[in-house]
Amino acid sequence: MAYLLGIDVGTSGTKALLIDESGKGAARAVSEYPLYTPKPLWAEQEPADWWRATCESIREVLKRAGATGDKVKGVGLSGQMHGSVFLDENNQVIRPAILWCDQRTAAECAWITETVGRERIVELTSNPVLTGFQAGKIIWLRNNEPEAYARVRKVLLPKDYIRYLLTGEYATEVSDASGTSLFNVRRRQWADEVLDAIGVPREWMPRVYESPEVTGRVTAQAANATGLKEGTPVVGGGGDQAAGAVGNGIVETGVVSVSVGTSGVVFAFADGPVVDTGLRTHTFCHAVPGKWHVMGVMLSAGGSLRWWRDAFATEEKNVAATMGVDPYELITAEAAQAPRGTEGLIFLPYLTGERTPHADPHARGVFFGITLRSDRAHFARAILEGVAFGLRDSFEILREMGLPITQVRASGGGARSAVWRQILADVTGYDQVTINVDEGPAFGVALLAGVGTGVWQSVPEACHATIQVVSTTPVNPEAHRAYEPYYALYRQLYQHLKADFAEVATLMQ
Repeated sequence: MAYLLGIDVGTSGTKALLIDESGKGAARAVSEYPLYTPKPLWAEQEPADWWRATCESIREVLKRAGATGDKVKGVGLSGQMHGSVFLDENNQVIRPAILWCDQRTAAECAWITETVGRERIVELTSNPVLTGFQAGKIIWLRNNEPEAYARVRKVLLPKDYIRYLLTGEYATEVSDASGTSLFNVRRRQWADEVLDAIGVPREWMPRVYESPEVTGRVTAQAANATGLKEGTPVVGGGGDQAAGAVGNGIVETGVVSVSVGTSGVVFAFADGPVVDTGLRTHTFCHAVPGKWHVMGVMLSAGGSLRWWRDAFATEEKNVAATMGVDPYELITAEAAQAPRGTEGLIFLPYLTGERTPHADPHARGVFFGITLRSDRAHFARAILEGVAFGLRDSFEILREMGLPITQVRASGGGARSAVWRQILADVTGYDQVTINVDEGPAFGVALLAGVGTGVWQSVPEACHATIQVVSTTPVNPEAHRAYEPYYALYRQLYQHLKADFAEVATLMQ
């Protein structure tokens, strides 16, 4: 039996997923690694950890499937977007990678915007220059670590560093390149005018492919490290959001996904490069060749609940360990005991700044409305509701843009919770459907590998052949009406606190 391998280089770990040529999952494996925060609002990882985890997860998934590397027909790569891996002339990593959620580059982003021109940068890249994107990180290195900058010869995105180690090729694909502020999203090629204006050499950028295209083949050295067969084709793949959208079947107009992972994303398919006039959402190339997508991104969705688990839910973690269940099951069950609206306790989920709709690196997390009646259940539910409010912001923007929403598919770790899915439905006003697969980006890039190696003729064909809706969480109209004033208050709180967030950032500096 032949298999397709999807690899997802995530923020908390790397997942390897094997599927057969019918799309059925054969085995999965995950290898984790740490995230470092050497200063407030900084986020870094060691690329060597990604490679170690990639090799471990590939070997483990082959073992679990009882398969050898020669049974793998093709490999697809996905990963956390926007991060910067700096390589020297010997292809050695110069410093830890600066990640998507890092907020250190506000000054550099402002300089890039001024240098290129606010309107021109949007014309060229279809997006504003944001702190999470790659361009600001390159300029930050130049400004703050000039000795390291002087050694740079290549800049790669996280998954593309793994691609280099697998194939020896410097390559990326259109969906991930779209999130660099260095890429012409309309033309699907590097924006030379931007690179020239800010002084970044064009030769530092890898070659760009469409997502299902073969970008290289597994080298003998990589085959030895991973257990794959030398010469196995590796396709472009996709940034985690575009790849996850393929894995959820978001490949046609009207079908929208809401993903609750570390970040939270509302993702809509688009036939053309439509741009939000308020620049609150991102317009990127889709992993479907010749198509685009619009997405709203909140930085701390499931990450907010993970923070709560790690900082305050020691008891739940201990009990879950004795029961053999996930601590999140106990936390969300506890949250279900609190009343809708948590008696006015509202959570702003801006633990690592925010993107949509505020694009504010200084925003901070807030619990508002605490009283003597507020208990652990209230706080847990406030987090679930606060994340849902943040995701609704993106749905409101899609409506303003006139993008049709005929079906919403819920995915990611948070969507596994029936409690959280119901809150999402009631807050947003859209039924939440689930599908027969829940492997996200790894499944999406496995499908892309299938397209690239001829198993399917197109990305939509691959999705239609393998993905079906299996459940629906309908909106409770009464609950939706009840949430309206809470959502309005949620939106007001940011406006009231915006200046204070900036003040706190100044104090911290």
